[in-house]
Amino acid sequence: MMQSSLISSLFRKEVQALSAYKVADAKGLIKLDAMENPYSWPEELKNQWVEELKDCELNRYPDPEARLLADTLRIHDAIPECCDILLGNGSDEIIQMLLMALTPGAAVLSTTPSFVMYRQISLSLGLYFHGIALQDDFGLDVPAMLAAIAQHQPAVIFLAYPNNPTGNLFEAEAVHRIIKASSGLVIIDEAYAPFADASFMAQLANYDNLLVMRTLSKMGLAGLRLGYLMGHPDLIQQLNKIRLPYNINILSQVSAKFALTHPTVFDTQSQMICKHRRHVFEQLSGIPEITAYPSSANFILFRTPLDQADSIFSAIKQQGVLIKNLSAQGGLLRDCLRVTVGTETENEAFINALQNSLR
Repeated sequence: MMQSSLISSLFRKEVQALSAYKVADAKGLIKLDAMENPYSWPEELKNQWVEELKDCELNRYPDPEARLLADTLRIHDAIPECCDILLGNGSDEIIQMLLMALTPGAAVLSTTPSFVMYRQISLSLGLYFHGIALQDDFGLDVPAMLAAIAQHQPAVIFLAYPNNPTGNLFEAEAVHRIIKASSGLVIIDEAYAPFADASFMAQLANYDNLLVMRTLSKMGLAGLRLGYLMGHPDLIQQLNKIRLPYNINILSQVSAKFALTHPTVFDTQSQMICKHRRHVFEQLSGIPEITAYPSSANFILFRTPLDQADSIFSAIKQQGVLIKNLSAQGGLLRDCLRVTVGTETENEAFINALQNSLR
């Protein structure tokens, strides 16, 4: 065992106080815990993709700006011409770059609950993170948010839209009020855009302090680890100074560009997930002991009977289905579990396992 004195002398107290982000072992289980697209590619598309990869120059460094991919993203996502794009190794790296660029001791604001990495990365960098509780219906508490903005003057505000892990879209007018009230940056995290008929992308031209962040993970490319941020060129220029060179490898660049030039495949899969989401929600809503919450993402949050979340989670896992237990986070998430929408067969296995766990 390494001496604790060495640890305490080397690492900042903020890092020592953190817990590492844990990823559950899903071997041998139906994996419905990580909001992944459950569908693979058609064989013909896989063959075309492999042909594209044959020409990758693995002996050379990739394009540091990933310009061909960025141009493809601009078209695919209808990114306003007035905006530049920053690419990251997943949204996590984008968040990290944003927060690394801030002055020491800056304040960061988000909601509670929300995506855990906003808080995790903020604290690891010695920043002051403030989480403002959502209302009981998971909506934004606008007066509390505005009061926190006035008090803490956050350098960055993160708003997940739809929110993770609750799945809901905040009221657009409430988000506009927060953007207008902020003297810092407001990041709208649209990780689940493929499943939500709402976006702030078109608003980028109207606010200098607004940035929109997206990822290709949820649409079916989680293994590539590709996130991207759009906003005013002056802001992107500053953040590019933080970005490590060649952070997007050549295989990810070529694969993502190829995938985005075949949007019909992924659009069809997203539509299928939305269809299954409606069906799973209806089934959950039909179980008297369960309260399911409407979702605009590819997952559904649901509340179990008082103090039974852990036992129900374990019972479902014992039946071969892995979902996410959020109850330990407390607050609004007490007694809550979250399930990713899978294939029809996977969803049926989950519903059966849940029903068996309640008997």
